[in-house]
Amino acid sequence: MRNLVSVLFLSLGLIGTSASAAATSWHSLAPAQQEALAPLSQQWDKLPEQQQNRLLKTAKRYPHLTTEQKRRFRNRLEAWSKLTPEQREAARKKYQAFSKVPAERREQVKRMVKQGQAEKAAPTISGQAASAGSGQALQPASGIPAAPPAIQP
Repeated sequence: MRNLVSVLFLSLGLIGTSASAAATSWHSLAPAQQEALAPLSQQWDKLPEQQQNRLLKTAKRYPHLTTEQKRRFRNRLEAWSKLTPEQREAARKKYQAFSKVPAERREQVKRMVKQGQAEKAAPTISGQAASAGSGQALQPASGIPAAPPAIQP
């Protein structure tokens, strides 16, 4: 009986060790994976194994992205890495809620977000255009509610 208990504790100890050893360390990642996941380099070793696996799966597509897609991926990953766990959870909930909105309505919101990004650039653009004689800034479409903040899965 005593041997059985010893074997059981030893087995549980090994299971716990193998589960934590299954997480991938930053230094063991391939250079291409490190390039794709660079914004997370400082916190990689602290991420849960499940999150590491999801990110590694996403990183497989990275070499096939266009230059613009790579830039967007890195920017979004960097922004995500700076969020607190509470902010990430709130973003996940917003994303889930947004995914339940009808496709047509989602497209309206996406257009508004793009237009909002154009408005941020409008002072520079309208300043240049004003000197050319046509300084009209972009205006949001009426009847469409304000877009939610950027949503990340």
